Amino acid sequence: MTAPAPTRRSGRWIERWDPEDETFWKATGERVARRNLWFSVLSEHIGFSVWTMWSVLVLFMGPEYGLTPADKFLLTSVVTLVGAVVRVPYTFAVAVFGGRNWTVISASLLLIPTIAAFAVMEPGTSFSTFLLTGLLAGIGGGNFASSMTNINAFFPLRRKGWALGLNAGGGNIGVPVIQLAALAIIGANGGPRVLLGIYIPLIVVAAVLAALFMDNLATVKNDTGAAKDAARDRHTWIMSVLYIGTFGSFIGYSFAFGQVLTNQFGRTPLQAAYLTFIGPLLGSLIRPLGGWLADRYGGARITLWNYVCMAAATAVLVGASMRRSLPLFVSVFVVLFVLSGLGNGSTFKMIPGIFQAKALAKGLTGEAAAAHGRRLSGASMGLIGAVGALGGVGINLAFRQSFLSYGSGTGAFVVFLAYYGVCFAVTWAVYLRRPAGRLPATPAASEEKTQLSYAEV
Repeated sequence: MTAPAPTRRSGRWIERWDPEDETFWKATGERVARRNLWFSVLSEHIGFSVWTMWSVLVLFMGPEYGLTPADKFLLTSVVTLVGAVVRVPYTFAVAVFGGRNWTVISASLLLIPTIAAFAVMEPGTSFSTFLLTGLLAGIGGGNFASSMTNINAFFPLRRKGWALGLNAGGGNIGVPVIQLAALAIIGANGGPRVLLGIYIPLIVVAAVLAALFMDNLATVKNDTGAAKDAARDRHTWIMSVLYIGTFGSFIGYSFAFGQVLTNQFGRTPLQAAYLTFIGPLLGSLIRPLGGWLADRYGGARITLWNYVCMAAATAVLVGASMRRSLPLFVSVFVVLFVLSGLGNGSTFKMIPGIFQAKALAKGLTGEAAAAHGRRLSGASMGLIGAVGALGGVGINLAFRQSFLSYGSGTGAFVVFLAYYGVCFAVTWAVYLRRPAGRLPATPAASEEKTQLSYAEV
C-alpha cells in the first residue's frame, strides 16, 4: 500500500488508511496526516479563543456593567460547563460527518457566539442576557474533542503522543492569543467589540482552509459498542479524574487568573491583561513536550512526578495568597500553568497506551491489538475530555465561593492542593505500583500483568 485510495464521495474522502503500515506511512501517509494536523490545529485554536473569550471580556466589564465578582465567576463557570458537555457529541460527530466536513461545520458555528457577544456587549445589558450569550460561547470548547478524535485516527501509536500533544497545544494557544489581543486593544483604549470584530473574519478563514485542505477518513466510524465499552471501563473514569487535574486546571485557571488579580490584588484590567496571557501561553507551548516525554519515558511516570510538582507549586501559592505577595503569586501561578500543560500531554498519551496494553493482555497481537486499542481509546477520549473540562467549572466555582467566604482565593488553592494529592495517589496505585511476588495462576493474573505494563504507557 503506497497511497490513499481514491475518494468515494464528494468532499475528499479517503477509503483506506493504515498508519501502522511503515511502507504506507513513509510513502504518503505521514504527509497527509501532517497536512490535516496543521489545519485541525488552526480550527481548534480559534475554537479555544472563542470558548475563553469571556475570560477577557469580563476584564472590559467595569462598574458600569453592574456585575459583582461573584457574577463574573458564575458567568465564566457556565461557559466552561457548556464547553465540557458539548465535547461528547462533538467526539461522535467526526464519524457521522467526516473529520474534514465536521471541522468546516464546527468552525462555522463559532460565528454564532462571536456575533451574539458583539451584539450584547454594552452597559445596561442584563446579567441573564450575558449568561445566555456565554452559554453559546461554550460550543468553542467542543472543537477540541472532535479535533483530537480526528487526529488520533490519522497517526500511528508510536507518534500519537507527539501528534496529540501538538494538536492540543496548538489549540490551547488560542487562550493566550485572545488574551494578548485583548491586552493590545485595552492598551489602545479600544472596546470589547473591537476584539470580537477581529475574530469574525478569522473564523471564516479557518472554515474555508479546512474545506480546501483537510480530508475525511472513511475508516472512522461511530461504534456504539465501543462507546459503551469505554464507558464501562474503569480506566476511562480513572483517566478522567487525572485529566481534571491537568486540563481542568489549565482551562479553569485561564478563565480565573485575571479575575483573581483584579479582585484580590487590586490590579486594573490593563495591569491584569499584561500578566494573564503568560501562563496559558507557556502551558500551551509545553504540552507537546509532555507528549514527547511520555512517548520516551512513559506517560504514567511523567504524570506522577508532574502532580508532585503541581502540589508543591500550589502549596507555595497558598502562602503567597495569604501574604498577598503579587510577584511570588504571579511567578508560581505561571509555573503551575506550565505544569498543567506538561501534564495535559502526558495524560492524553496514556489513553491509547492503556487500551493497547489491555488488548495485549487479552492475547491480541499486531494489527488486531492496534485496532482494539484505537477502537476503545478513540471512544474514551471524548468522555475523558468532557469530564476533564468540568474541572474548569469546579475551579471557577471554588474561586467564587472562596471570594464570597474569605475575600480571597486562598481557600480554593487549599482544595486544589488536596486534589493534586489524590491524583498523585491514583496514578501511583493504578499505573505504577508493582504487585509483589509471583503472579498467581488465576484469571486475575492477566489483569495484574496488564498493570505491570502500564508503567510504559
